[in-house]
Amino acid sequence: MVRWKKAVIAMVPAIMLALLFYAAAKAEAFMWASVGFAALAFIYLLVRFERRKIEARELVLLAVLAAIAAVGRIPFASIPGVQPTTFVIIMTGLVFGAESGFLVGAVAALASNMILGQGPWTPWQMAAWGLVGLTAGLFRKTHLMDNRWGRIAFGFAWGFLFGWIMNIWGLLAFAQSGGEVSPASIATYFAASALFDFLHACSNVFFLLLFADVWLKSLSRFKRKYGLLERNEG
Repeated sequence: MVRWKKAVIAMVPAIMLALLFYAAAKAEAFMWASVGFAALAFIYLLVRFERRKIEARELVLLAVLAAIAAVGRIPFASIPGVQPTTFVIIMTGLVFGAESGFLVGAVAALASNMILGQGPWTPWQMAAWGLVGLTAGLFRKTHLMDNRWGRIAFGFAWGFLFGWIMNIWGLLAFAQSGGEVSPASIATYFAASALFDFLHACSNVFFLLLFADVWLKSLSRFKRKYGLLERNEG
């Protein structure tokens, strides 16, 4: 891999992290941060597949998966924490890899908030769901993700991790508005979100139990038939 591509891979996560904290500090700039975050996720995908060109049908597939993940939030919007979005993102990472999982997670958050409401929380949701797909892809060839119960444990854990990431944004926004952040306020904040995080974790378990095997077989069949999103290692 040429030097500039290595530099991009090293710099992109740092720039994304900077965008997250910028969105927390400058709430009015959240939309620019969100678009920038999505663009960087796409750039990261392209650079990681540096040895081959990504075909249009591969981008269409990722767009469809992102759309399914985004639309899946809407019917469950009245039940905090319960939605199939995290499940779809996990499946994407498992079958198509970490980069694709991250991109679908980030785009799904941005797209669904077009309907549910954009705000300074959007870039943080993009990062949280992006990390769901990224970690699913990174662990996809391990015993954890090869095992049905391992995948369920992974989904359950991310129900809480997602909430904790969003809590960091909430605390940063609270501090930015002049609130006092102390160990007591942090504990109270995390305790207040615990029920919603638990519901998110349980919904992940529900969807993984019922639909994971079918999704894995279907997406893997598409991948094998069309050679989708496979890096050319030759």
